[in-house]
Amino acid sequence: MANREEFSRTTPDEIEHLIKQIRGANLEPASKDKIERLLRTVLTFVELLQRRNTSIRKLREMIFGRRTEKDHGKKAEGRDKESESGTDEKESPKAATDQDVSREQNSVEGQEKLRPKGHGHRAASEYSGAKKIQCRHGQLKAGDDCPSEMCGGRLYDLNEPTMLLQFTGNPLITATNYEREVLRCAKCQDRYVAPLPEGVEEKRYDATCDATIAIMKYGGGLPWYRQSGLQSMAGVPLSESTMWERCEATADAALSVYLLLMREAAAGEIIHTDDTRVRILSCLKEDEEEKGRATQTSGIVVKAEGQKIALYFSGRRHAGENLAELLKLRAEGLTRPIQMSDALAANSSVEKEVITSYCLVHARRTVFELKGTYPSECEIVLDAVGKVYQHEAEASGLSASERLAYHREKSGPVMEKLKAWMEEQFSEREVEPNSSLGKALRYWLKYWDELTLWLREPGTELDNNECERALKQFILMRKNSLFFRTEHGAAVGDILASLIQTCRLNGINAWDYLVTIIRNKSEARRHPHLYLPWNYAESERDSRAA
Repeated sequence: MANREEFSRTTPDEIEHLIKQIRGANLEPASKDKIERLLRTVLTFVELLQRRNTSIRKLREMIFGRRTEKDHGKKAEGRDKESESGTDEKESPKAATDQDVSREQNSVEGQEKLRPKGHGHRAASEYSGAKKIQCRHGQLKAGDDCPSEMCGGRLYDLNEPTMLLQFTGNPLITATNYEREVLRCAKCQDRYVAPLPEGVEEKRYDATCDATIAIMKYGGGLPWYRQSGLQSMAGVPLSESTMWERCEATADAALSVYLLLMREAAAGEIIHTDDTRVRILSCLKEDEEEKGRATQTSGIVVKAEGQKIALYFSGRRHAGENLAELLKLRAEGLTRPIQMSDALAANSSVEKEVITSYCLVHARRTVFELKGTYPSECEIVLDAVGKVYQHEAEASGLSASERLAYHREKSGPVMEKLKAWMEEQFSEREVEPNSSLGKALRYWLKYWDELTLWLREPGTELDNNECERALKQFILMRKNSLFFRTEHGAAVGDILASLIQTCRLNGINAWDYLVTIIRNKSEARRHPHLYLPWNYAESERDSRAA
């Protein structure tokens, strides 16, 4: 084996000197740029390796990006296709042809099985916000003679109208300029201003304007400066400060409903919690002084009496601390709720007040990330989790008690076998406890009761995906808007995002809902229970039926 001294070495100074030489060489500018970038990349890798805090895995992710489960699936699919497309050179042409025909038939059959039913279009009933206009014949009606001269029959109503769903576009916010005629008396000098059209209130900003700004910002993640730019291009300019004022006014109108929503959530049966980081500029100085104490947005999704409630809290408290504050509103005498989260300490501030359940997807991920290093061992865990989720899909539509019984029958033996295998890996010393796989399996065994609570408590979820999806709304907003300026601004965002996401979880038109609250803010403050999203939806259905 060669000694280390036999390998040629290149110092960073030599690479920098080489870069200077390349700049002066007689090459195309594009080629010079590529060579310099390549050498700069080498210098970066050398610097990272000298720090001794970078692994080969991190370097690989830096070069090729972090691989996800989809990437692994595509790679495996590519290998399968290559193995299927390769034919043995010794095979006869007839055998190869027969195999091609067989593969083609299997492919067609597979496509027929995977092809979803229907034409792929959305049903007209899904467009609940579409304006409905009934079109009638001007000259014809049921019972009239057929207009065809050669027919002589009579017309009747099919009661199956033909639908044309037409989409039109407008700027986010439109403006109408009402030019009101003004008359003045020549003698007394009194002014008489023409009235506005019927149904038009004398307000500069209509409720529909405020609702649109709030939905686009806190529901769609579109920052105010982008909204302002779009408005300017459409000839209806609105400043960013104006948009903030309108959102602040909307949050003020909905504050009583939001506070009642918190009390409703406190009485929930299942509570999902998680955190994501957020930047609040007014807190940065204090965060630096406290060293390690940062700001985050806690997402809490609650299932209470068949309804789903989403709440956001931005500040220095973690999800567990925010949940502890929320549970102070819980009425005495209620049984302990189930808290679904990951195993981070930030979520475990209320162990005595809740039944703790941990996310099965988080535990699965600890093993999946090691699949490339320990393929056979990881496949055992992943296969077991896959069977559990298959049983979960089969149990959809069952009641909580029926679902529990089904999982105990189908998934219980799978999980018992998996636990026995994990314990055997350590007792037989097949896995080193301090290895990456050992740490992943120890995580499973340490939190086994919390990870399998769904086998003991009815209604327990398998994972925390509900909260993960809810936090995506705030993550999108953070990526586009970067920060909140003050804690007050973060509170406004929490209120509006909570109401919008709650509407989304319950299948309610969030825009119509906010418009209703803004137009009836006085009543919403006095009777907030009438303006909870599900109560609002029922009143809307009743009014339409009437």
